Amino acid sequence: MNGNSAFALLPEGGDALSLSGRARGKLRLYWYKFSRNKLSILGLVIVVISVFLAIFAPLIVPYPQHIKAFTDFNNASAAPSLSHIFGTDVFGRDIFTRVLFSFRGALLLSVIVLAIAVPIGVFMGLIAGYYSGSWFSILIMRLTDVFLALPPLILALAIAAVLKPNLTSSMIAVTAMWWPWYTRLVSGMAGSLGKEYFVKNAELIGASKFHILVREILPNCLSPIFTKMALDVGWVILIGAALSFVGLGEQPPTPAFGQMIADGARYMPDLWWMTISPALAIAFIILGFNFFGDGVRDMLERGR
Repeated sequence: MNGNSAFALLPEGGDALSLSGRARGKLRLYWYKFSRNKLSILGLVIVVISVFLAIFAPLIVPYPQHIKAFTDFNNASAAPSLSHIFGTDVFGRDIFTRVLFSFRGALLLSVIVLAIAVPIGVFMGLIAGYYSGSWFSILIMRLTDVFLALPPLILALAIAAVLKPNLTSSMIAVTAMWWPWYTRLVSGMAGSLGKEYFVKNAELIGASKFHILVREILPNCLSPIFTKMALDVGWVILIGAALSFVGLGEQPPTPAFGQMIADGARYMPDLWWMTISPALAIAFIILGFNFFGDGVRDMLERGR
């Protein structure tokens, strides 16, 4: 390597360091915006705990054998104690163990539903918004209106009722009712952004429609999309619990929040812990993701 080539590499290294510094500065700014709301920090802690429990539940639960079919009538219907923090059910199974393991199914449901519904909804919203007024844009939006006109829980129950009751059917049912919300959100933004100068300039220089949709319009829609996703996790879990409550979700003996609440409701108020424990776990997750979603919104909001 000659001296000139070695010297020419210096600016590139400087640019790399500069880019790294800017990236760190941007991350610090994001964290500052996020951490200004103390409830957002609390939400982040709850989200981390929930994800940790979902991943490592089989390894940390005190009675792993109680996750599957198990009976211990000597300890059946025991009130909360040091050996059974949340008490036991009518079969003698430790409710604390089953509640912790239910985090896995609840979060898996929300992750799969949003991983499928968000891309579908965003893609259809981009098409409908950018080609506003075309026949396929009108078709997409009328289809979206039909889905949004139906009560979400009723639609999910109707779809799940014709399928085999299990976690997969719950995912299909909730996904079918969730994508229209993202289509409605993105279509409005894409319609407005399509009239902006930077989009018109891209069209004038001959950029492809795919480039305009993916590289020009979509990046400007990501902040509201990520905010809605963070807020939607709790609602997806709640809908999934409702399906499980009526017997259309995960089937026994696999524990699920809604199923445990339904089982405990039959023994209220005597065995109140059978219902209260999973209900508080649902409230814990929903509050955590709502607080976290508020922090994500503050972090990604511009001009603050």
